[in-house]
Amino acid sequence: MCGLAGFFRPGGLTQEAQAQARRMADQLVLRGPDDAGVWADEPAGIALAHRRLSIVDLSPAGHQPMASGAGRYMIAFNGEIYNHERLREELSRAGHEPTWRGHSDTETLLAGFDAWGVQATVERAVGMFAFAVWDRREQVLTLGRDRLGEKPLYYGWQGDTLLFGSELKALKAHPGFRAAIDRDALTLLMRHNAVPAPYTIYRGIHKLLPGTLLVLTTSQREAVPVPYWDARQVVAQGLARPFTGTPLEAVDRLDALLREAVGQQMMADVPLGAFLSGGIDSSTVVALMQAQSARPIRTFTIGFHEADYNEAQHAAAVARHLGTDHTELYVTAQQAMDVIPRLPTLYCEPFSDASQIPTFLVSQLARQHVTVSLSGDGGDELFGGYPRYMLGQRLWGQMSRLPSGARGMLARAILSLSPQAWNRVLGPVQRCLPAAWARPGDRLHKGANLLAARSLTDLYRSLVSHWPDPAALVLNAQEPATALTDPMRQPVSDDVMQQMMALDLVSYLPDDILTKVDRAAMGVSLETRVPLLDHRVVAFAWTLPLDYKVRAGQGKWPLRQVLDRYVPRELIDRPKMGFGIPLDSWLRGPLRDWAEDLLDESRLRQEGYFNSTLVRLTWAEHLSGQRNWQYLLWDVLMFQAWLAEQSR
Repeated sequence: MCGLAGFFRPGGLTQEAQAQARRMADQLVLRGPDDAGVWADEPAGIALAHRRLSIVDLSPAGHQPMASGAGRYMIAFNGEIYNHERLREELSRAGHEPTWRGHSDTETLLAGFDAWGVQATVERAVGMFAFAVWDRREQVLTLGRDRLGEKPLYYGWQGDTLLFGSELKALKAHPGFRAAIDRDALTLLMRHNAVPAPYTIYRGIHKLLPGTLLVLTTSQREAVPVPYWDARQVVAQGLARPFTGTPLEAVDRLDALLREAVGQQMMADVPLGAFLSGGIDSSTVVALMQAQSARPIRTFTIGFHEADYNEAQHAAAVARHLGTDHTELYVTAQQAMDVIPRLPTLYCEPFSDASQIPTFLVSQLARQHVTVSLSGDGGDELFGGYPRYMLGQRLWGQMSRLPSGARGMLARAILSLSPQAWNRVLGPVQRCLPAAWARPGDRLHKGANLLAARSLTDLYRSLVSHWPDPAALVLNAQEPATALTDPMRQPVSDDVMQQMMALDLVSYLPDDILTKVDRAAMGVSLETRVPLLDHRVVAFAWTLPLDYKVRAGQGKWPLRQVLDRYVPRELIDRPKMGFGIPLDSWLRGPLRDWAEDLLDESRLRQEGYFNSTLVRLTWAEHLSGQRNWQYLLWDVLMFQAWLAEQSR
């Protein structure tokens, strides 16, 4: 795991190019504390810089930027190629083996470029990565990103110079950076608690989409990312050619694929371990690691003293059964809140998934003992683990019985009264309602927004949205199209649950989950790896019929069956618990003064990004206890905290 940065100016560079590239890379020191390098070809107009976290081949032979054996390619690379030893064997059999200088996967990748070209090599590679590679012969720059989006890569033209890097902070260190905050992208943050690719918080700066290559030449400034792997096609192909074996054969196949993926991702020349929550996904990864290790695997868990947020005892039970070398840390509310001032620097653009806090804490714990940690992310999206999938299926089934026009009329009728008015109307029958309907007006308004959905994708967008109308919150903004609103970017399935899972694969997973883990771990110089997102596992998962994934109202059936082979079911079976914090009560208590300062009405008006009246009303309702607006407020607060950091 490393950090890369650079720039491309077709007219040529000045003698300051190397110093400028070095300053860009120095912003990424936590991504790569072990080594630094810079390379430039001033007449060609290209500069590459690199910060290295040494994982494979700790010798100087792994130094970057690195040239290929034939001298044609120069690369700055971030990530790991897990099958690089097999690629070396393939190169040798084909007579393309160079004189190896070391055993790094970067050198293997470059040898593949020399032999097969960039795209053909990337298609052969199994791994997580982002890279910038310069073809000296053809004078071509290629930016590339891994299939699922585990590693980030930002880019954008500023004047006559293309800037690129692992994080926005690297681009901002270039003297030509002049980008303004994109209010339209801010609406997406308010809806999704992250700015989805290809957008960023800055106008004209983009995230490279997962599974794509961007190729630029000295004569072609404008280029469109081209997919070498497309999640939508993987979904379509899997559904068109489903697995035809028995359920037991499917479990056997998944077990073998996961065992291979986990085994390959245990490749490291430094200490390695895993996050362990005691849930299905992380327990499966740890079980498969321990099954392939002669010594106890290092595992890490954080616990909370609040029972509703604590999984540490479950993780400890799994660790004891598997025989891992387990470390747990119970953190106080104050320790968790102490992370908050660091968030605007950990995340190079505003990000407001509150589980960023415990994710950072478990990464910090792991980094005290290891340099690489495997995680169990991805299981819910691939195997139907989120409760919202079954909720969405149930809701759409019920809603579909009503014509869309009738649903719209009913939604408008409900929304014609405020939640407070509905509370008063239903007050006399309040005691007859379920406990979950303590504030019936809130429930009715949320239901009305769902009723107004014109399609399954609209319904799912409502289910996963924070602010339902971000354009009313962000001043002078229009909400851009995303994978949840643009049919051209959406996977297509006739099945309700499969469609929701496919939408998460191309949106929530890369934009939220993988972003959260990457930035939290890189903030302490920890490399994370995600075996469940090996693209071969992903492709197989999409061939499985839905009733192989969800049975008796319970998701992740094949993963559960794999785990049953290693861990007794009684250690795992329990309701799903999110990786959360008691944010609602913290905002009313110990975080109140901090939040009040960021949400001050005169401050909001002066900065001019938000409808101050709407923000203050939401804040007042939350403080009063009438409503729980923790997630909506956290979206605004994370932007406000990030904005304050930019002015320092």
